[in-house]
Amino acid sequence: MSAGAKAILNDVTGADIAAIPTHSLDLDAIRAALQADGLDGWLLYDFRGINPIATDVTGVGRQGGHLATRRWYYLIPASSGPRGLVHAIESHSLAHLPGTTERYAERQELADGLKRLLTGVSRVAMEYSPKCAIPYVSRIDAGTVELVRDCGVDVVSSGDLVQRFSAVWAEPQIATHVAASEKLYRIKDRAFEAVARRLRDGVATSEHDIQQLMVGWFTDEGLISDSAPAVSAAEHAGDPHYLPTAARSRRIGPDEILLLDLWGKLDRPGAVFADITWMGFSGSHPPRRSVQAFEAVASARDAAISLVQSAARAGRQLRGWEVDRAASSELRAAGFGANILHRTGHSLGESVHGTGVNMDDYETHDDRRLLPGTGFTIEPGVYVSDFGIRSEINMVVGADDARVTGPVQRELLTLV
Repeated sequence: MSAGAKAILNDVTGADIAAIPTHSLDLDAIRAALQADGLDGWLLYDFRGINPIATDVTGVGRQGGHLATRRWYYLIPASSGPRGLVHAIESHSLAHLPGTTERYAERQELADGLKRLLTGVSRVAMEYSPKCAIPYVSRIDAGTVELVRDCGVDVVSSGDLVQRFSAVWAEPQIATHVAASEKLYRIKDRAFEAVARRLRDGVATSEHDIQQLMVGWFTDEGLISDSAPAVSAAEHAGDPHYLPTAARSRRIGPDEILLLDLWGKLDRPGAVFADITWMGFSGSHPPRRSVQAFEAVASARDAAISLVQSAARAGRQLRGWEVDRAASSELRAAGFGANILHRTGHSLGESVHGTGVNMDDYETHDDRRLLPGTGFTIEPGVYVSDFGIRSEINMVVGADDARVTGPVQRELLTLV
């Protein structure tokens, strides 16, 4: 483990990792945040899992039961006790949460109950983004927003609240991230070694073959994921979201770019993801064009890392769009502006794409802040018709610093 990773862990033990809580609701902290932002409350709402942020914050569905199938509301006011509204046949959905709960059954009871729930508040935060500017926060359907507004209540975005109370990791979660990262790097090394060995021995191998080896190593390492890893050779590396399958896979030949993208987390409640991408070349002398692309991507990655670290050390607030702009400026200066296809990075969490800030001024303009305790990727890339280059690392922001939680690739890995 690197010195930086050890510093992040703060001597967190294996027992601490095993004891990660699956749900925590700090009402005092939420009230303080609401008051600081001039809000009367945070109105959490879900229907059949359409708002995973609400289920994550409240723990609804984690308390030994199934996901609620009827609409529920949970209001955390800025200056009084929380209160909820839940369907009568699922009356225990919010029972684990503090506060009072009213039940409804008929649709008119729902409408009347919502008005009573919102009595005394005029401005609430919900998982809503004006004009869907940040779609990762926009989880509430337009009709529900209309219902709330019909009660005389203004709805604003909960983006920063989500950051503070859903995307910030506790030290034991950071420990699971670092542990998962170390396992991913071992799997990455084994995959490249397998490709190199098969090339040397003249054994035909495909992207899918290597992917399935990696799937087995995930099991060996105790990692889980929502997908098999990405193994992309030559032109397939030019497709940022290519995944080989048994039916769609190409042979890995000599003198080709090879991209490995793998993400996973420990198989335990509360664990959070790590997500890395590493580049290889199935030969001894990569073409200058590929080397130039890698150098541009590495420069973009390092510019983003430097900005995050300097802001954290200076105590300066940093927004996600600023990090993306720092990276993309490097790519454009190197002549690869037309080859950018995606943002610089995304939030990490219990899902590989977390609920926190993304490093994005390309697909969206993410003006959320990078908060201490949040983890995310830095992964600039350039993509052309016959190959693609991406370098992906993970960072965690601390109270007065920010650290990369694994090795950083400095040059293309040659496999022969």
